[in-house]
Amino acid sequence: MTNTIKAEERALLNIFCNDFWFRIPTYQRSYAWEAEQVNELLEDLRNAMAGDDPLRPITDLSPYFLGSIVLIKAPNRSEADVVDGQQRLTTLTMLFAVLRELAPPGMVADTLHSLVCEAGNPLTGAVGRFRLQLRDKDRLYFQQMVQRREGLATHADQAIGDLTDVQRRIRTNALFLRRKLSEMTAGERDRLAAFLIQRCYLVVVSASDQRSAIRIFSVMNNRGLDLSPTDILKADVIGALPEVQQRDYTEIWEDIEEKLGRDGFTDLFGHIRMIEVKAKAQRSLVDEMGEHVKPAAAPATFINRKLAPFADAFAEVRAAEYQGGDAIQAKEINARLRYLGQLDNADWIPPAVLYFARHRNDPASLLTFTRGLERLAYSLFIRRVWSTDRIARYARLLQAIDRGDELGAEGSPLQLTAVERRETLDLLDGNIYEVTRVRLPLLLRLDALLADAGVAYDVPLITVEHVLPQNPAAGSEWLRLFPDEGERIAWTHRLANLVLLNGRKNAQASNFDFERKKHTYFTRDRVATFALTTQVLNVTQWTPAELEIRQRALLNILAREWQLDAGAF
Repeated sequence: MTNTIKAEERALLNIFCNDFWFRIPTYQRSYAWEAEQVNELLEDLRNAMAGDDPLRPITDLSPYFLGSIVLIKAPNRSEADVVDGQQRLTTLTMLFAVLRELAPPGMVADTLHSLVCEAGNPLTGAVGRFRLQLRDKDRLYFQQMVQRREGLATHADQAIGDLTDVQRRIRTNALFLRRKLSEMTAGERDRLAAFLIQRCYLVVVSASDQRSAIRIFSVMNNRGLDLSPTDILKADVIGALPEVQQRDYTEIWEDIEEKLGRDGFTDLFGHIRMIEVKAKAQRSLVDEMGEHVKPAAAPATFINRKLAPFADAFAEVRAAEYQGGDAIQAKEINARLRYLGQLDNADWIPPAVLYFARHRNDPASLLTFTRGLERLAYSLFIRRVWSTDRIARYARLLQAIDRGDELGAEGSPLQLTAVERRETLDLLDGNIYEVTRVRLPLLLRLDALLADAGVAYDVPLITVEHVLPQNPAAGSEWLRLFPDEGERIAWTHRLANLVLLNGRKNAQASNFDFERKKHTYFTRDRVATFALTTQVLNVTQWTPAELEIRQRALLNILAREWQLDAGAF
């Protein structure tokens, strides 16, 4: 059969009719509109009728456009799988059902019910069925609560303890509509119903094959909750499975999405793309997954061997919650993952996900790898290596992991070259405060090394403060301690002169003399447990000589930790 695409504008009367039997495919996400979106739809409808003369014929009112829906539907058949439009179709069904429940028995109620339910007729061959069929998990509750006559009245007081999130949403939105519509007069409700049926329109886009329908959706702008790239991939992957397998694999897919969250799930697919392609993205995630990874070619294999194990590894890496090995090993692995998470990019995650998926049961290997990955990532970070070169380095690391190379060997992409080590050290010894994105993560990492406990601070705001002020006042003690202006300027933004504080800076306090600054600005609740800052409290004078000693000590700590030539300072 030739694939067909058809688009037409239809009034709701000609959509909720025997021409269509809407099904929400198993692979689609669940109903997600909240009362806020429902209220917006209702207010839009009422505003479209604002100032309307109640005696004016409905057919004379300006038409109202509700957006578009995208369907997989064969010509001359009523069965239609909804690719886009679930939120509107479900909410409109609720609206018809609530208007039906509030109408007295008679023609209005019967007409509204006919929009919700197709009546069976043996003479015409019409099958008695609800016009919209939600996913398996939600279908029965939606039928009982919304679509059946008297359903809302019967279930309004039902205990909600055992309801799923989707069922609670359906219940909340239906009751919200009943409350809002109950505030209107019977005549106003009837006129709203007539306006809905006769003068409200949707553009119905029908494609006879799934891929065309999804492609149409991807380029359309619509009023519903936008499908994410993973929703489109889900339709492609789950839709490629035999029908008997779709429900089970949909549950696996949705369990992973729920565990990671919608944004995290999309991030996971971006990392899978990098793991498989090993190159910087050039086009959309959907296009590159389809071209290079081809998950729909072997959907069960993709879900079982890639999506599920990579999702487990990503969850551990992202949350720093690896639980294998002994407690000491797990604690250090998770500490390294937290330090990596402080960086301003996530390009290190794909190698971590791949390595954790391959070596989850080898904690010693994971510990060695996370040490090396942290060292590499921080060196790239401190040297401000551009995104393209950074991604290329991680792509080489992914290739090495795939090949099973010895990652500790000289020349491995996990290891730093002599030039890279020297550049990293030189930058650490420079005006690190002026590198805005680097200073806070670097000082937090250094503070953890000083504390020697893998600390993680639960404070709302951490700031970087100078001990020697950036602009000391004329006549202050600072100018006596640093009489050489060049020397003072040279020390101002270097590592030794920087500390961490809990809370916002105080411009006035920043210029206090050293003793006053220690006792009023660096104490009380502002220091928290920052080892980097408490060190300063034990110093009697802040002089160039003291800074020289502190600079050498701090640089040697970092040099030893990251194997940058310990003892160089």
